[in-house]
Amino acid sequence: MIDLKNLTIKKAHEALLKGDYTSLELSSAYLEQIKKTDGDIHAYLEVYSDVLEQAKKADEIIKSGKATVLTGIPISIKDNILIKGRVASSASKILENYTATYDATVIEKLKKEGVVFMGRTNMDEFAMGGSTENSAYGPTKNPYDIERVPGGSSGGAAASVASDEALVALGSDTGGSIRQPASFCGLVGLKPTYGAVSRHGVMAMGSSLDQIGPFGKTVEDVEILFNTIKGQDTMDSTTIPNKTSEVIGSKKMKIGVPRDFLNIGGIDESVSKSFEESLEKLKNLGHEIIDIELPNLKYSLAVYYVIVPAEVSSNMARFDGMRFGERLSGKDGIEDYFLSRQVGLGREVKRRIILGTYVLSSGYYDAYYNKANIVRELITNDYRKAFEKVDVIITPTTPGPAFKIGEKSGDPLKMYLEDIFTVPINLAGVPAISIPFGFKEIGDKKLPLGIQFIAKHGGEETLFAISKNLLGQ
Repeated sequence: MIDLKNLTIKKAHEALLKGDYTSLELSSAYLEQIKKTDGDIHAYLEVYSDVLEQAKKADEIIKSGKATVLTGIPISIKDNILIKGRVASSASKILENYTATYDATVIEKLKKEGVVFMGRTNMDEFAMGGSTENSAYGPTKNPYDIERVPGGSSGGAAASVASDEALVALGSDTGGSIRQPASFCGLVGLKPTYGAVSRHGVMAMGSSLDQIGPFGKTVEDVEILFNTIKGQDTMDSTTIPNKTSEVIGSKKMKIGVPRDFLNIGGIDESVSKSFEESLEKLKNLGHEIIDIELPNLKYSLAVYYVIVPAEVSSNMARFDGMRFGERLSGKDGIEDYFLSRQVGLGREVKRRIILGTYVLSSGYYDAYYNKANIVRELITNDYRKAFEKVDVIITPTTPGPAFKIGEKSGDPLKMYLEDIFTVPINLAGVPAISIPFGFKEIGDKKLPLGIQFIAKHGGEETLFAISKNLLGQ
C-alpha cells in the first residue's frame, strides 16, 4: 500500500527511482482514492480517461534515466487552465463543450517534466466566488467536514489534494482563490508575485490581479511546483524575468504585524488565538516581531470590488455564444446574444458583469474606477514602505474556519468579507503564502486554520524559508 496521506513529491520521486513502485501503480492508487472519496467531495469535474497511459509514458522516462523530480507525479488542474484537446469549462454552462486548442504555458512546462494530469477540478464559475458554490456543476465539499465549503474559487483543486486525490494541484488566485482554500483545507498555497508565472492559456477574470499558483501538503512541494512553472513568457507581456529579491534564507527575520488592520473586528476567536500562537513561536525561533502600519488596507475590499468587476465585464464580453460559448438561437443576432448569456452564465458572474459595466459607464468612470486605481496605488505604497522596515508581513489567511455550505451564498457582502486578508496582496502584486497553523474544533470535527506570510516583489524564496522555519519542515 502506498501511503498517500504522507506522500510528498520528493518521497514519491525517490520511490519511483528506487523501483518501490511505478508511476502506473502510483496513479492507480490515486484513481482508487478518487473512486472511494470523490462521490462525497466532488473535487473533480472530469477525471481524465488516459491517466494510466500518461503514467506508462512517465515510467518509460524514468527507465531511460531522464526523469526529473516531477516525472510521474499525479497533479490536478483547475478548470480554467487550458490543456490542448481537453475540455476547459471554467465550471460554466456556457463553456460546457469547449475543447482547448492549445496548452497554457504552465501546462507546456509540466508536460516537459512528464507529470501525470489526473483531471480538471471544480471551481467557482469563471473564478468568481470564495466557496466553490458558484460552480454550474454543484459545490465541492470540504474533506475535513463535507457540510462545509473548501473555499474558492480554487476549491476543487484544494479538495483534491486534501482528500489525497492528487499529490499537488494548480489553481489561480485573483483575490485569495489559492490561499483561502489552502487555509480551509489544511494545505500550503502560494500566490506568486504578479507576473512571476505566465497566464497564457488561463481564462482571464481580473487581468491586473490574476496569478497561477500551486497547492501542496508541504512548503517544499509548493516550492518545487513554483520553480517549474515560473518565468518570463513571450505570450504574456506582464511576465517578469526570474529575478528574486534578496533571499533572507535562515537568517533571523523582522516580521511585521499590521495591528490596526487586525483590529477591525469580525475575526473568529480561534483564528486570533492561533495567530498569537504563531507570533509566539516565531519569537521563540529568534525572529523579531514588529508592529507596522498599513493605513490604506481598510479600503482594499472596496477598491477590489470596483476594479475586479470592471475587468470582469471587459473580459467576459468574448463569451457571447458567437466567439466563445454555446449559442442559443433567438429571432435575430441580438436575441441570440442575450439568450446565450442569460442561460449560459450564473448569478455571480452576471452580478459582476453588471457592476463592472456600471462603474465603467460614462459619468461614473472617474467617480469609481479611476478613484479605485488611485487608492490601489496608496495600498501598494503602504507595502513598499513597510518592506523598508521588515522582511515579511504576517496576518491570518481568513477571518474564520471553513463555513457551512449555503451559510453565506445568499449574502454577497458577507461572502466578499471573507477576502479581507487576501485581497490587498493581489492589489499590490506582491507574493503571499498560506500555511496551515492550528485547528478549530466544532463538535467532532477539526477545522484547519491558516497563517499568511507576505513578502516584497520577487520574495518567494523568503516566504518558503520563513514557512519551513515555522512549520519545522
